[in-house]
Amino acid sequence: MAGWNAETAAGPLGSGAVTLVEGSSFCISSSNGDILPGYPQGVFVQDTRILSNWALTINGQSLEPLSAETKEPYRALFIGRVPRSDGYADSPLIVERLREVGAGLLEQITVRNYSVSPVECLIRLSVEADFADVFEVKEAKIERRWDESRRPNSDSLTIQALWEEVSKGVVITAIGAQVEADALTYRTVVGPASDWKAVLSVVPSGDRADHVEPFMHPDLRGPSPSDLRRRGWVAKIPVLQMGNHSIERTLRRSYDDLGALQIEDPDHPERVVVAAGAPWFMTLFGRDSLWTSLMALPVDPSLALGTLQTLADRQGKVVDPVTEEEPGKILHEVRLDVSSGLALGGKSAYYGSVDATPLFVMMLGAVSRWGFSPDTTAALLPHADRALAWIRDYGDKDGDGFVEYARLNGQGLINQGWKDSWDGINFADGTLAEPPMALCEVQAYVYGAYVSRAWMAYDVGDESLGAELMDRAERLKKQFNEQFWLPERGYYAIALDRDKRPVDACASNMGHCLWFGIVDDDKAPLVVERLMSPEMFSGWGIRTLASDMGAYNPASYHNGSVWPHDNAIIVMGLVRYGFVEQAQRIATALLEGAEYSNGRLPELFCGFDRGQVAQPVPYPTACSPQAWAATAPIALVTSLMRYDAHVSRGGLWLDPALPESFGQLHITNAPTGRGPVTIDVLGSECTVSGLAEGLTLYRGHRPWMTELVDQARQHSKRMPRG
Repeated sequence: MAGWNAETAAGPLGSGAVTLVEGSSFCISSSNGDILPGYPQGVFVQDTRILSNWALTINGQSLEPLSAETKEPYRALFIGRVPRSDGYADSPLIVERLREVGAGLLEQITVRNYSVSPVECLIRLSVEADFADVFEVKEAKIERRWDESRRPNSDSLTIQALWEEVSKGVVITAIGAQVEADALTYRTVVGPASDWKAVLSVVPSGDRADHVEPFMHPDLRGPSPSDLRRRGWVAKIPVLQMGNHSIERTLRRSYDDLGALQIEDPDHPERVVVAAGAPWFMTLFGRDSLWTSLMALPVDPSLALGTLQTLADRQGKVVDPVTEEEPGKILHEVRLDVSSGLALGGKSAYYGSVDATPLFVMMLGAVSRWGFSPDTTAALLPHADRALAWIRDYGDKDGDGFVEYARLNGQGLINQGWKDSWDGINFADGTLAEPPMALCEVQAYVYGAYVSRAWMAYDVGDESLGAELMDRAERLKKQFNEQFWLPERGYYAIALDRDKRPVDACASNMGHCLWFGIVDDDKAPLVVERLMSPEMFSGWGIRTLASDMGAYNPASYHNGSVWPHDNAIIVMGLVRYGFVEQAQRIATALLEGAEYSNGRLPELFCGFDRGQVAQPVPYPTACSPQAWAATAPIALVTSLMRYDAHVSRGGLWLDPALPESFGQLHITNAPTGRGPVTIDVLGSECTVSGLAEGLTLYRGHRPWMTELVDQARQHSKRMPRG
């Protein structure tokens, strides 16, 4: 996952940085609660930093951090103490900062005096707002200089700024403070065994000051609308209990993070989609949002539908080299704020993704199985057909049968698959591969798109379209296995480069190919053997690049790190091809790794071997929470449950193979499209209660799209011709 110019790495967030997120707003601060200039920290609303300095001192002293606890994804409690000026270690002044992020920031500061004497306190908050775009902050390139004015009032400070014809503003309200142009100051005496409190708010101007109350409670107690919305979502998704309480905590954390990362389509508030991840990607991404909602189908199929509908509305219509838009193409990312267009070639959307378009078609096939009305999915079929037209007319740039990418301008992403860092695709000797590039997993996604759309065509009696698409799929599979397979190495090339040479690095990408079924049966055991080799499997998960490759670096973004979502897709593929024991090993390792980060899997972690380092090594700028990492635990467990639905065919499939260490699994309120069911699993044993009339429980795997197409073909052959 990356933004425009993603090859420029983000700087460090600062030691012990704490991230809060609520919808498209987020806050990054130091461990004592301060937001410090010079770091990629701040309060961001709609991709604009409305607070770039928010540093608290008491009697001239910064707080020594004691604890920073994220109580909810959008709420944290920072506890610190004021260092003594007399050289003694223990301080009687303890400071609590209870903070929430929403349509701005709300913070309650409490100073507690644990001494037997009163203490005079000069409490000062320095304030700055630079209105920098999120891209400028992430890449440490603050280029715009705003014409700024400040208006201190009795209880508030208003900062207004103008750049060209764009205006921004923020209002900081601090009742009882002495308000200056750059600081808020309180003078008070805190009595012995007493405390002092103040509540401050920071909201973009244009919003009324009383707008704070609707999105957060002024006393920060009781349920806020954010809480109520999240509770409403949690109430409709499955409730689970697990014998392994550590895994249960991780799954519950996944639910919480998915709830926190949900954002609304501004044009269709009834639709909810999942942003890619905090802090830098609190927006809709094509690839990330599709994978996230696909893996979350057993939890809430409506996320997938909302994602498809939102992406369909923004599907490419014209050829625009600046944003890389093309007719039928699905976007890479879209930003909410007009100023963010500066980072997206002057537009709010960027289309530099080679894989979002086939994933869109494949996702529609998956959604069609989960009980939505035929009219709902039928409305998206024209968009799927336009996506297939893009694959034919624009994706296959040279007509060789494979979908390639090459950026259309000098500012776009060099690499446009999921490994989209500038050095993410390389040969075994470490040499960079050069576009136009055909990635192995993208061919698998295209194969999946052909098969999915073929099945939907057969399902409504359009046999000619179904046959045409299956012919394309079968030709692609044959060609893929001929040209990407490296028989002397026993694995698939990660790509074909601009000269059609196989890029021979051993990478995790080929694991995605398993799940889509494009891998020939005789090659699958060799692929799995290589994926599970010591060079690829770190003990915590499968590395993005094998340790014996020239570009390997365990602390790189894409060349040796471990990505939970990547591993979850590989587990799905291993289960499809019957390699259950290997899938169990990966799932167990990842879920054990989550224990070291309070039950939350990050976007990625370093690829150091488990025998060398006893716990996963964090990657410095990983997003956390991050959407497809949050859904990875769900995908791991449901894959090993071999749980899926096909409501229109009246089926629910379950054939569990959970490791003994998982313990008993009890799920209530599991959606089926025809009402919730209750599922109990222990090892390979299972029961399901509450099945609606017309739904049947089957043991075994849900028929793959390829199998459904074969069934439809056989059925059409048996049907008499008129």
